[in-house]
Amino acid sequence: MNVLMILTSHDRLGDTGKKTGFWLEELAAPYYVLKDAGATITLASPEGGQPPLDPKSADADAQTDDTRRFDGDAEAKAALADTRALVEVDPEQFDALFFPGGHGPLWDLAEDETVRAIIEAMIRDEKPVAAVCHAPAVFRHTQTEDGEPLVKGRQVTGFSNSEEEAVGLTDVVPFLVEDMLTERGGIYSKTDDWGVHVLRDGLLITGQNPSSSAATARKLLDAMG
Repeated sequence: MNVLMILTSHDRLGDTGKKTGFWLEELAAPYYVLKDAGATITLASPEGGQPPLDPKSADADAQTDDTRRFDGDAEAKAALADTRALVEVDPEQFDALFFPGGHGPLWDLAEDETVRAIIEAMIRDEKPVAAVCHAPAVFRHTQTEDGEPLVKGRQVTGFSNSEEEAVGLTDVVPFLVEDMLTERGGIYSKTDDWGVHVLRDGLLITGQNPSSSAATARKLLDAMG
């Protein structure tokens, strides 16, 4: 099992002057679900190299067993420091695709033509694609071979409007994940804020929030058979 994980390269939280990036738990938890199942994981990002970490995800109250394991894993940290640039990635080499969230993807991965092409190639080749929390933003411009939005008529989830309100960033983000998925014809659902909620609809797997990260990766494993 060769799994490609694509992280954001964007580190600016709108016009706030604050930093953002990827959310550590949303990388670490899926990383170990997949790795412990025997998967070979390749990390990539639009710019390559070290992706920016959302500083809030490094706070003490955001740590889990998986984040602590990652922090002590020299091999994993070396891979993170040297992610492959997306232009160097051949989707045919991979069996599945996973996108960790954090607010960064709203700005870069959601609008990146290479990301869009990789997703569409994976789906066309009947390979599963998973995204958690803010990362379902990557489906904003993706289409089916018929030119319809990829999420149209599909059961999907992602960071909810109420969760965005709870973290005080509704007026900072370029768009709301819940609204975007609904506008694109997705059949959006959610559970209580910060609860675990993961949906699989065919090759498309989405998780609502950081708590859903490991479960999203387990669904991806199921989809790989």
